[in-house]
Amino acid sequence: MRVLIAAASFAAKISGLQRHAFNMAQCLLSAPEVESVHFAVAPWQQEMVGASGLQLDARFVVHVAEIDRSSLGRNTWYYRKLSGLARAVRADLVHLSYPMPIEASMFQCPTVVTLHDLYPYEIPMNFGFPKFIFNRIALRQCLGAVDAIACVSEATKKKLRQYLPTFSTKAVKIYNCVDTQPSLITRAVEGWSKGPFLLCVAQHRKNKNLKLLIRAYKRLLNAGRIPASTSLIIVGISGPETQGIQRLIAQSALNDRVQLREGLSEPELQWCYQHCEALVAPSITEGFGLPVAEALLAGCRVVCSEIPAHWEIGAGRCRFVNLQYSGEQKLAEAIVASLSETKPRPINLPELSAPKITRQYVGLYSGLLSPSAAASVSTTMPIATSESQVL
Repeated sequence: MRVLIAAASFAAKISGLQRHAFNMAQCLLSAPEVESVHFAVAPWQQEMVGASGLQLDARFVVHVAEIDRSSLGRNTWYYRKLSGLARAVRADLVHLSYPMPIEASMFQCPTVVTLHDLYPYEIPMNFGFPKFIFNRIALRQCLGAVDAIACVSEATKKKLRQYLPTFSTKAVKIYNCVDTQPSLITRAVEGWSKGPFLLCVAQHRKNKNLKLLIRAYKRLLNAGRIPASTSLIIVGISGPETQGIQRLIAQSALNDRVQLREGLSEPELQWCYQHCEALVAPSITEGFGLPVAEALLAGCRVVCSEIPAHWEIGAGRCRFVNLQYSGEQKLAEAIVASLSETKPRPINLPELSAPKITRQYVGLYSGLLSPSAAASVSTTMPIATSESQVL
């Protein structure tokens, strides 16, 4: 089968959404049932795709969408142009890597969307007013138009049943692929000065609770409960909370102690996991909790908020904190307690492994393809090359 992954988004630097799309493509390329993976990105994402290494596989074909970076431009491309690309590449199935509006009647093949979260309903101020209203409309439109919804966790699937039960009948759970990479060479973050550091991997959005983390970190420094040389690295792309975070850092006189980093390469990010004193994930809500999973695989101490998505991945493996009341103090205490423990060994998370996730994707796709459609999958079509194509 030929699969088209629609991954064009606003971000020019790597984030959880893009990592999901890359990991999904990598999984599909390992499946003998998949003849080729077509990958649609925006012009400003080409460098990111190049750094992924996926183009080394001749069955991976990049398509650079003629798309405007504005919200209207991106929505319009998905609604009006994605179906044309699917026809042009003779896709047997289209997989949207995150929800965007599409016109179902214009597709000649099944469509799937990955549902990461229900933020427009759970925490609308992630987007602000009135933007969250349009996010809700777009989300509902997409979920209604696609043939199947792949929820990244049981927590997300439950939220779907809570907020949009009408669509839950076509939802399945397929975790994000978070596999070990023993051959990956790590690389220290450029410009990093030696010293212990706490790590947080999160985009600058309200649900990530980064201001609480910064206040807890300052509390620990002021009380002398962590070494004065300990830094805090926050890895994640900028967002609606960026200016407020920067103001808090400046007002707290932490400019030389808190580093905001984005666009780290995979080797740099893995280096952070392997060398940090602890990963701290204080989110108010999450759809999956990718940093928690990656930290466990790397052998990190993990301090995280007591929310369903974190429990699903880290039960019995992390130090959980209920941040509902006195969150700053509780988080600070949990960090200190974690640092007093021996650093754990890396663990396996087979439920998130590439072989298992690949089987689940292929099973979902095969079930959506009718017998006649499956039989029509060409075995004589020339193998695609990895050249980028502009459409």
